[in-house]
Amino acid sequence: MRNLTRLRSLQALEASARHGSFVGAATELDVTPPAVGQLVRSLEDWVGYPLFRRSRSGAERLTPVDEAQDALEDIAQGLDLLESGLRKLRGRKARSVVMVTASQALVANWLISRLEDFSSAYPGIDVRLDVSDRVIDLAQGEADIGIRCGLGSWKGVRSTFLMGEEIIAVCHNRLLPADRDVTAGWIAEQTLIHDGTPHPGGDFPSWGEWLARAGANQAPADGGLKINSTAAVIHAAVAARGVALVRKALVAQELDSGRLVHLLPEVRWPVKWAYYIVAAPKALRRHEVAAFHDWLAGRSLQR
Repeated sequence: MRNLTRLRSLQALEASARHGSFVGAATELDVTPPAVGQLVRSLEDWVGYPLFRRSRSGAERLTPVDEAQDALEDIAQGLDLLESGLRKLRGRKARSVVMVTASQALVANWLISRLEDFSSAYPGIDVRLDVSDRVIDLAQGEADIGIRCGLGSWKGVRSTFLMGEEIIAVCHNRLLPADRDVTAGWIAEQTLIHDGTPHPGGDFPSWGEWLARAGANQAPADGGLKINSTAAVIHAAVAARGVALVRKALVAQELDSGRLVHLLPEVRWPVKWAYYIVAAPKALRRHEVAAFHDWLAGRSLQR
């Protein structure tokens, strides 16, 4: 006979271990931190020893003792199996949902055109998009899985390399000169669109650096258009407001359509930032999230 009377306490234990605190577990379980603490203490009373080492400082204030750590994998797998069983009880017509987060520019110019392939391969899984330039807290369950551009290390999530990135110069096709070739000197004379979005550690070039590599004999024109949003920089380029330095993946559709033109493609500027698929380990144990992760990882070869 199975004894499931302590199921809620096991949920509290597993969530507290992942978050390192009762506060994080409480947010996930939609209860108060004292309620989580009481559930864990009731389990400690039952097993006869403390399940966590507690400290008053540091980000990870709760650390499972060795016995609890040994049991946590089985407990997590058991909770996942229970959740799977509940989905089966709902019947075959029940659909799974995966919440995906990515920036506005990446969704519009790279991801959205590929989602039809996923829907064809997994007709029983619905994809919901959280389009935001804010960094969503995947470890806290604000979304199931996401695509981030950066150096590849974010706390609380597992990162899988998706594709590299480089900076290219683009402009609308109607800005191209009719009577001369496009040269670094010609670009330096145009209205230059500057992206003021921070890219820490990414080795993103300024216009001066890019033009120097391209062989321009003159400094870029003063002024230009300064914007603190990558998506708005791309919109300005599409609106023929000037020449922009942009991430290549974010303008893939515009380049394919011919509206934007890649200027001086022989001038290469790979950056340290790359695109990664990110998800919390717990989320990846769900079938629909793992399916989306594996499908997305396969897109890396199709840039």
